[in-house]
This record gives sequence, structure tokens and C-alpha cells, in this order.
Amino acid sequence: MAVRKRPVSNLLGLAVLGLLLEQPMHPYEMAATLRERNKDTSFKVKTGSLYDVVESLARAGWIAEHSTERAGRRPERTVYAHTELGHQEFMSWLDELVRTPVKEYPSFLAAVSYLGALGPERAVQALQERITRLDDQIDQARQARAAVLDQQTPRLFVIELEYALTMAEAERDWARRIVGEIHDGTLSWPELTTRDGREVWTDQDEMEKQQA
Repeated sequence: MAVRKRPVSNLLGLAVLGLLLEQPMHPYEMAATLRERNKDTSFKVKTGSLYDVVESLARAGWIAEHSTERAGRRPERTVYAHTELGHQEFMSWLDELVRTPVKEYPSFLAAVSYLGALGPERAVQALQERITRLDDQIDQARQARAAVLDQQTPRLFVIELEYALTMAEAERDWARRIVGEIHDGTLSWPELTTRDGREVWTDQDEMEKQQA
């Protein structure tokens, strides 16, 4: 199924539309609420970017000014709310994202495709450091999830933390397995050889000879 092009494609826009399902809000409140709920693990929440997204949503007719409010001597803040079109677009966008897998290109996947270039020792060192950092992320994610659930927040409302935790654990466990396979030799490592002033894999050298 072809993915429909939308006038707003930044996923931060999805977060804004999701917040406005609850009540009208001004952008500063949106940013604070997203961070308070640990949604910055799912969306890149930067105040400047959020204001840009809000403007884009307003131009598209998905949200509209609801009111203005002032706190003390601070400038007036514009409060936004869904339009009927915005609500329809949010539901359609959300449904499409859940249904349709999208090909993504994670930087780690790109790096792993050239893991052999590091050599066994350096590859192990790099993977072990990544495992340590993933362990830290997993601990933080577990603590964040527990803290939110302790506030009697329904699990469904923080299910993305559960998904992120599961993915981090799976990546950590995969990296551990690869380190083990390097150590016990079940993941073989081709040797580098020098030819024509450049280093090539022995396997690649043999393949080029066969093709000659």
C-alpha cells in the first residue's frame, strides 16, 4: 500500500496532535508535557522545532488558535486545539504508521555491515562498550517505566517505553552473542592481504581471481 504524502510529516507533529486530543494547549505546555511523560524517548523534542511544527500544523489547517493566555508579565501564549480535519488526519496517520512497516536505515545497522573491517579484537571492544551503554539505557528505561506506572498511569499510555525497552534488550543480547561467537571462533574472520598497494579481504582476493 502506497504511503500518502502529508503536508506535515515530522513525527513531532503526531505528538502534538496526540496531546491536543486531551485538551487545548500552548506550545510551551506541549514541550513540558512530552518531557514529563518521557515522550522524548519517542520524539526528538526541541522547543524551537516544536514551534515550527505547530506553525506547520496550523498552516495545514489541522490545528487552530483556541485562545490566548498570559502568566504574570510573560508574553501572551497562543493556545491551540484540533480542527475536525486535524482529528481525521491524526487518526489516519496513526493508523497508517501502525499498519505499514517502513524501511528505516539505522546507523548501527550500517556500521555492523562493515564490522569485519575493525578486526576481531577491536570489534569485540566496540561491541562490549556498546553493551555497557545499552545496559545503562535499559536500566534508565526500566526506572522511567516503573516511575510512570507508580503514578497509576495506564500501561497502554506508556507502551512505547515497553517497546523501546524490548528493542534495547534484544540489541544488547544480540551484541553479547556476537562477542561470544568471536571469542569462541564460530564467527570466522577473513584475513587481510596486501595487493596492488591496498588491503583486501582474502575472500575478496580469491573471488576476483576466479572472476578474472
